[in-house]
Amino acid sequence: MLSPPFSSLCKLVISVKTLPSNVDFVQQAPGLLQARGEIFKARDKSKVGNLYFNSTLCFLDSQSPTRHRTSLDLIAFPPFYVLFPLFSSQPPVSISRVSSVTRSSAEQKMRRGVSPTTFAQEGRMPDSRRGVLPVPANFRSVRAPFKGRRDVFPANFRGERPQQDRPNFVVEIVSGRRGFRKAEAEDLIGNCKSKPDKFFVYSSGLVAGKLFFDQWSDALEAMVFFWERRLDGAHLLTPRVISNVFVVSDMDELRERLKALFADRAKILERETARQWQKKLELASDEIAKISSALNKHQRLGAFDVLTTRRKQLIEERKLISKRVKEFKSAMGSIIVHLGGNSPECCDEGVEVFRFHDDLNWSRIHYLMLREQRRLEDGLPIYAYRLDILREIRSQQAEQYRRGDSRSLASAQFKAELVGEMEPAGDLMGLLDVGTDGELKLALVDSVEGLEPATGEVPDVLGEQQGSFNVEARGERGLVGAQEVMVLVGETGSGKSTQLVQFLADSGVAADGSIVCTQPRKIAAISLAQRVGEESSGCCEDNSVICYPAYSSAQGFKSKIIFMTDHCLLQHYMNDKNLSRISCIIVDEAHERSLNTDLLLALVKNLLLQRLDLRLIIMSATADANKLSDYFFDCGIFHVAGRNFPVDIKYVPSASEGSSDTLKPHAEKCASYVSGAIKMATEIHKTEGEGDVLVFLTSQMEVEWACENFQTPSAVALALHGKLSYEEQGRVFQNYSEKRKVIFATNLAETSLTIPGIKYVIDSGMVKESRFEPSTGMNVLRVCRISKSSANQRKGRAGRTEPGKCYRLYSECDFQSMPSHQEPEIRRVHLGVAALRILALGIKNVQEFDFIDAPSAKAIDMAIRNLIQLGAITCINDAFEFTKAGRDLVKLGIEPRLGKLILDSIACRLHREGLVLAAVMANASSIFCRVGNDEDKQKSDCLKVQFCHRDGDLFTLLSVYKEWEEVPQENKNKWCWDNSINAKSMRRCKETMLELEHCLKNELSVIIPSYWLWNPHVVTEHDKNLKKIILSSLAENVAMYSGYDRLGYEVALTGQHVQLHPSCSLLIYGQKPSWVVFGELLSITNQYLVCVTAFDYECLSTIFPRPLFDVPKMETRRLHVRVMTGFGSYLLRRFCGRSNNCLLRLVSRVQTACMDKRIGIEVDVDKREIQLFASSEDMEKVFSLVNNALEYERKWFKDECMEKCLYRGGNGVSPSVALFGAGAEIKHLELEKRYLTVDVFLSDASALDDKELLMIFDKCAPGISGFHKFAGVGQDGEDTEKWGRITFLTPEAAEKAVAELNEIELSGSLLRVSPSRIHIGGDYKMFSFPAVRAKVFWPRRYSKGFAIVRCARLDADFIIRDFSNLEIGGRFVNCENSTKYTDAVVISGLDRETSEPEILDALLTATNRRILDVFLVRGDAVNNPPHVACEEALLREIAPFMPNKNPLSTYCRVQVFPPEPKDYFMKALITFDGRLHLEAAKALQHIQGKVLTGCLLWQKIQCQQMFHSSVSCPAPVYFVIKKQLDSLFESFKHRNGVSYNLERNENGSYRVRISANATKTVAELRKPLEQLMKGKTISHACLIPSVLQLLFSRDGIGLMKSLQKETGAYILYDKQNLNVRVFGPHDKVAVAERRLVESLLILHENKQLEIHLRGGVLPHDLMKELVKKFGPDLHGLKEKVPGVEFTLITRRHVISVRGNKEVKQKVDNIIYETARSLSGSGLAEQPECEVTCPICLCEVEDCYQLEACPHEFCRLCLVEQCESAMKSHDGFPICCAHEGCGTPIFLADLRALLSAEKLEELFRSSLGAFVALSAGMYRFCPSPDCPSVYRAADPATVAGPFSCGACYVETCTRCHLEYHPYVSCERYKEFKEDPDSSLREWCKGKEQVKSCPVCGYMIEKVDGCNHIECKCGKHICWVCLECYSSSDDCYGHLRSVHLAII
Repeated sequence: MLSPPFSSLCKLVISVKTLPSNVDFVQQAPGLLQARGEIFKARDKSKVGNLYFNSTLCFLDSQSPTRHRTSLDLIAFPPFYVLFPLFSSQPPVSISRVSSVTRSSAEQKMRRGVSPTTFAQEGRMPDSRRGVLPVPANFRSVRAPFKGRRDVFPANFRGERPQQDRPNFVVEIVSGRRGFRKAEAEDLIGNCKSKPDKFFVYSSGLVAGKLFFDQWSDALEAMVFFWERRLDGAHLLTPRVISNVFVVSDMDELRERLKALFADRAKILERETARQWQKKLELASDEIAKISSALNKHQRLGAFDVLTTRRKQLIEERKLISKRVKEFKSAMGSIIVHLGGNSPECCDEGVEVFRFHDDLNWSRIHYLMLREQRRLEDGLPIYAYRLDILREIRSQQAEQYRRGDSRSLASAQFKAELVGEMEPAGDLMGLLDVGTDGELKLALVDSVEGLEPATGEVPDVLGEQQGSFNVEARGERGLVGAQEVMVLVGETGSGKSTQLVQFLADSGVAADGSIVCTQPRKIAAISLAQRVGEESSGCCEDNSVICYPAYSSAQGFKSKIIFMTDHCLLQHYMNDKNLSRISCIIVDEAHERSLNTDLLLALVKNLLLQRLDLRLIIMSATADANKLSDYFFDCGIFHVAGRNFPVDIKYVPSASEGSSDTLKPHAEKCASYVSGAIKMATEIHKTEGEGDVLVFLTSQMEVEWACENFQTPSAVALALHGKLSYEEQGRVFQNYSEKRKVIFATNLAETSLTIPGIKYVIDSGMVKESRFEPSTGMNVLRVCRISKSSANQRKGRAGRTEPGKCYRLYSECDFQSMPSHQEPEIRRVHLGVAALRILALGIKNVQEFDFIDAPSAKAIDMAIRNLIQLGAITCINDAFEFTKAGRDLVKLGIEPRLGKLILDSIACRLHREGLVLAAVMANASSIFCRVGNDEDKQKSDCLKVQFCHRDGDLFTLLSVYKEWEEVPQENKNKWCWDNSINAKSMRRCKETMLELEHCLKNELSVIIPSYWLWNPHVVTEHDKNLKKIILSSLAENVAMYSGYDRLGYEVALTGQHVQLHPSCSLLIYGQKPSWVVFGELLSITNQYLVCVTAFDYECLSTIFPRPLFDVPKMETRRLHVRVMTGFGSYLLRRFCGRSNNCLLRLVSRVQTACMDKRIGIEVDVDKREIQLFASSEDMEKVFSLVNNALEYERKWFKDECMEKCLYRGGNGVSPSVALFGAGAEIKHLELEKRYLTVDVFLSDASALDDKELLMIFDKCAPGISGFHKFAGVGQDGEDTEKWGRITFLTPEAAEKAVAELNEIELSGSLLRVSPSRIHIGGDYKMFSFPAVRAKVFWPRRYSKGFAIVRCARLDADFIIRDFSNLEIGGRFVNCENSTKYTDAVVISGLDRETSEPEILDALLTATNRRILDVFLVRGDAVNNPPHVACEEALLREIAPFMPNKNPLSTYCRVQVFPPEPKDYFMKALITFDGRLHLEAAKALQHIQGKVLTGCLLWQKIQCQQMFHSSVSCPAPVYFVIKKQLDSLFESFKHRNGVSYNLERNENGSYRVRISANATKTVAELRKPLEQLMKGKTISHACLIPSVLQLLFSRDGIGLMKSLQKETGAYILYDKQNLNVRVFGPHDKVAVAERRLVESLLILHENKQLEIHLRGGVLPHDLMKELVKKFGPDLHGLKEKVPGVEFTLITRRHVISVRGNKEVKQKVDNIIYETARSLSGSGLAEQPECEVTCPICLCEVEDCYQLEACPHEFCRLCLVEQCESAMKSHDGFPICCAHEGCGTPIFLADLRALLSAEKLEELFRSSLGAFVALSAGMYRFCPSPDCPSVYRAADPATVAGPFSCGACYVETCTRCHLEYHPYVSCERYKEFKEDPDSSLREWCKGKEQVKSCPVCGYMIEKVDGCNHIECKCGKHICWVCLECYSSSDDCYGHLRSVHLAII
């Protein structure tokens, strides 16, 4: 570049080359030349500069610029040239070559230090008019040694003063930039063979030492010695000689000596290296031969594959070694040739490895030799392909020359050289030509006007027309373009990024300009430039490798190698469309296909057709080479193999299937592949050898969760993701003694860095990818499958240092279905900046731009629309025109919205604020650190509060940067750590700031001040201006608050509803601004607004151009809210239903009715309120619908009853039941055994909502008292269509429901209603006992009298022989072979009542042969009793064996299945309480062979010999107890007759089925199984329902998680039964139980001590003010209230206080005062929070709020009220004691207040009160303590008996005495009063009735003799009533007295 002004008379330009490095020619030239010319330093370091002369004659000495004169009388100088000026009036004058004078005597005198005689040419020199200048009189050719001369120094001069006597020769050893040690220099000088006259050694500086010599021979030997020692590797110091006595032959002699030295060393190095590597080749060949020999022998398949793979690897390795050795020889040969020697390896087909200039730079040659040695040792694969790459490039260049392009290239090369930017190739590209007569001819430049370095356009100074290339045919253009492009695919680790640029620079391929290598990331460009600079240090000139990480138009392309980002090169292209100073572009990491990369390639493609000297190389590890080759004119593809070791790939898809619950509870929060990866990492650690493990996951959350859940003592889990600091990321590179590293990483570890020691890679196959969707304007961040190239990249991480293994958590089929490469970024991002650049290039239609992969038309249209909205372009006559702002945005080269932000800020004089806003917005996602465990994240949230700004995220980030900027540099990192700020992101923001500041200064001439105008703590006009600026820049990203938190904000342009991101600063203030503007829409699992800023409604009017949405219309769409109160918590829970299903269905119905999907219903159980969200038009309708649904719930809740059995049923008799309901009243007493409960069946249970079904029943039969939704899964014999049971208040209602609703269709589902067969009593729970099931059956078809016996085919004849004379059932039977089957015997003649077991017993006693089966041939079915009757009959048989304590239904259940027409047997399932296995065995033994009532004699019951039972558990429980289960299963295997089966149900739970041949065995097996799978139920007096309810809360869930993690047990909270069960090994269960109880009680105490910081009239910024006042950890509050712990929970706006209530009140007062100070006088006095209990009239303790009314009581007071009613049998119904209320207490409250035993006692008391108050209508059974009740008979009706099912006593229902059939109650009462009166009346008129004279017993004589024996033992004569003691005496009396004949 020529910056100085030029004189129009300038006629001569001379380019002067650099002379010895100790001479600064530029400084000396003005005095030396004595010319009126101008000297300007060139950019090329190989030159001093260009000299411009007007008319002055100058003589230049090419060797010693210290010698000069203007006379031709020169002595003892090497050849030089005299240049004469050219005047326009005179012809050119030839330049004479001046011969040097023989130096014999002069040289000798100079060596002695004596000034030689001045020799002059004889004759007079021509005067100046003849073109020769006169010689000055005082000219001396050689200066004599100094004698007595002193230098004059200032008084304060501190430097080293030279000696008075200057030596003839000084040898300096220079360290350069590398530094040195003084001892090293002293040792080196001390070993020097030629001793100096004196020497100095310095401790610092560039010069390490100086040696002074008087004799040249000594100096020469010293120089050679130092270079010898350096070549020996003793040092890296550079020796140089300074001659104060100059003789030309001295330098020649030194040059020749060093040439020989270096050439010899190069040859020796070449030989020794070849010999060394030849040994390695021989070893590899020997190993190959051994493997080949082994392969010729028989090998197993697996071993054969291993050997084959190893052989291929060795052959490839041998080939690469040979190629690397060849490359090394070629390099050494090039050096030898340069030194004047001959080498056969110097070049390969004209390819030069190194291009040297004429001068000999010994230091560079040495560094080249060292670098070649390093390259050979490092073994980078690309080194083996250097000659191939250079040959390919040279051949392309040769083709271009062949096609006539050489002239263009030469012209371009000369033009660049003319302006001093490059070395001349050869003799100045033909400018200097030595004639045959020795005369030098110079082609001079007529004029240098018009040289414009900014554009790079140089006029044709030779007067030649520049070669043009204009080919019409597209094929020709493509052919030319293809010769300029190469796609180089180098595998990971090949060294392409660092080596290729050096290859090109060394070989001079791009000698006419700079080599630019682009990188997609700035850090990569910087690190590569540093690495290449280090590797090429000394091999190139200074500043030959530089990096331009950011763009500036002031940047020049002076260096040979330049690294920059592709964005930076794009900006250069925008300013210089020809890239004139670049000769080669290398686009690295092309596989990433970033937006800038694609755009750059597209622009360079067009440029290649215009600049034939430009070369493009596209490099990548995994790029789609064929696509790039097709795009670039079918250019060549060059492949370079990597140096990765072999990696064994294992596909293990099963590791990620069904493993989401294998580790810890709540694992469902992470995907299955995460837990699968942890499982695989654990397996690798247990089974594989040494080597670290790298696991690829998708996000920070997954990485942290994996580190938390991977727990192995001998391994350390490390996280690696982008949000970690440098220090935290550096942990993965550290070594941990005797521990394996298991690194869980995102795709950051895929390409960005290499971690040493990685041997095992676990590839989840997933990646989190961000994609911009033009249709919604949303950035969707979703987890998706990776590409094949990414999978291979991940695999390659395992083979960097040694052979490794890659475990892919997907199948090989999945891998084959993956896309080959990742979709390019241009299709995944917003195209704003790309469209801006394309339009700036003059391309009118962006969609016609030649993209590699064109984005969608929608994306392009949206980008253009965004540019129009930003004011960058305008559309005029269907053409886009740039505005001034648009042109400025192009110059800035950043994302247009950020550029708009900066420009508008500058316009408002907020320069610095705008720049910082753009910087922090570009890095917004990573500024705040929120990593680690839950506690760390909570701390980070608290620290963030202090920065949160009321106006949103951008203002928050602005305040963070402002505060960070004020921190001293040395404290910035600590400040970031203390405040949970990412220091790396802050530095990145600072770098962005500086780049933008530099860009604004250079491109727009805008200076950014260092001061701030905006203050985050004071509201000023600047806040309003910044809001307008942000809104103007993000005008398309406006959103309005919908009015409903669940919907969030409505995006103006799309209408979609999106939530604020949880990290949004606005959430800290507890309010939702009406209007916000956001940076982007992010879709992860949900959709979020990110980078949100609040603004005022009025700001919308300032947007220009006008927004594309209707603002007033949006305002009308805002939803309103209405609150409904006065509900109980249980009612609201039932209203919501399980998992809010009922509420969701109601919302759906309401939305459909109102045709508005935005309508919402929110239920807050804690506040006992319902919020309705709807538009003003729909609010009334929504309220009506919700209120109707609530009325039904209130009605059902009020009528809810428990069906209680009065006594235990037995012998198949169902007990009487009572409905126990609200107020503890008996609502109905059913004594007639009519059913109140119906079973409901739905063919499709999901077709109808539960509440809708109940409404249908209620409308049909009003009076529902309760319902139970069936939830059984996988139980044997259960009807899968069963919905549940419904209980009615009256049997009439139940009967009506059955009559009218059975067999009807509802919503496409068949409804069946039938009376419930089983009264379980109470809560309709299914069996609570551990079940043992037995199957029984009996024949339903009669026997035909013959049976089939199955046996082995060869045994049939023997069995017939054994069965001869066989008797079965008292009959002889006939046996014969079956005519149909060869393995069967037919037995005929059987009794029809004989059963199969009886036949089998007889057969087994008759033969020893094996009987396989026996079955009777049966005929038609007979009529059997109904299955209900069969069930009752079976129950009657079983009942005597069951306990009498509880109803039979609690111990046993019988189910008889209706038979199918083809069935031979009736089947039944009997389910016993497993704890009663002995009783069950006796019962089954009893019914074996029995015949049920109503069945025929041959229908004998048979019991199956195998008994079954099953135990189930949820999936998380199974994985906790799996180890113990496996151990238990092992013990089962040793039990005879036992089998088990583990299966997984459809709902994910696990079930173990056990079978045994005895009920006792089943019970024994089941007991330990139950202990594991059912867990231990925690029973503790303090765990009242209010305490257990805490497990639903966030804190409770967190508590369970932490306890599960610490103890290894699993905790399950059954919210239906309000109990907690713990699963796991016994010891762990005990620990978990103890800690859970303790923690729950503490949590319950602390729960009462929470202070809420939002809601009501509290100021919205209260939390921010508290953090500001007391600190993020509230340490200031702790100082005011010592001894108390506080926890600020920012997401809930709550302060948790650990202490008593008094402490909480103190803290509450302090916070209240802070709130008052913020609100001024607007906050009312703090209300009293005490509530008085209506019963005890004291402050409520352990508050309980009733369901029926909102009144609060002490829980204990309510319990006492119930107990009082129990004791007194009075006070029913139990009602609310609040004055004026009197509402009955609902059954739900009674259940919550009382235990099951107390509730049963209350029921008995209520039943007694009910009977007592029935006015004699109901009475208890007269038997003592009998609970049975009967209805008294009406006096007007006939009395009937009451048969008590409890005590079996029959009672008269009228007189309530024993039942007295055929006797009236009055008469029976008389008989009861005088029992003999009835006897006497009966005896009247009956002669055959007399009384015993002894005992008075009435005796009735029916017939026989007159001898009667009384029951008292007396023998009586019936005639005279005489009594005798014996019968003989009596008979004697009859014979003697009454003459009886006996």
